[in-house]
Amino acid sequence: MFITGKCHCGNIAFELEWEGDPPEIPARACGCTFCVKHGGVWTSNPKAKLAVAVRDAALVSKYAFGTRTATFHVCSRCGAVPLVTSEIASHLYAVVNVNVFENIDSSWLRRAAANFEGEDVESRLARRTRNWIADVRIADGQNLTTPALRATPP
Repeated sequence: MFITGKCHCGNIAFELEWEGDPPEIPARACGCTFCVKHGGVWTSNPKAKLAVAVRDAALVSKYAFGTRTATFHVCSRCGAVPLVTSEIASHLYAVVNVNVFENIDSSWLRRAAANFEGEDVESRLARRTRNWIADVRIADGQNLTTPALRATPP
């Protein structure tokens, strides 16, 4: 099933191919100050495929703090944070914010609190490698209807 999401103004949009119909979606409400202030409730599935389209890259602010191992993609126009990426060993991983989903039934979400305070960098990167979305494509200046975004890279 395809789950769609976007920031409020639509500048950052994504399609998430998720196994299961209807899926059971873990939704982790991160307790860090950034996520609390921005409403970050994240999900990932290492078997999922994520296609992200950015209409205007100049309107995307990228923010990293703490260990600087994750990049929050913030829409500068509307302020929403639809996704976070982490580059690990030259591979891009991501989580998406369930609060920007558009076509799901909220009963599919399995909400829980998450606290990663005190986790060392090596453990954090290993957890992301295991649990985050590993098939991530980001295209600037395109729409999700572009076939190239849905095609699996060679």
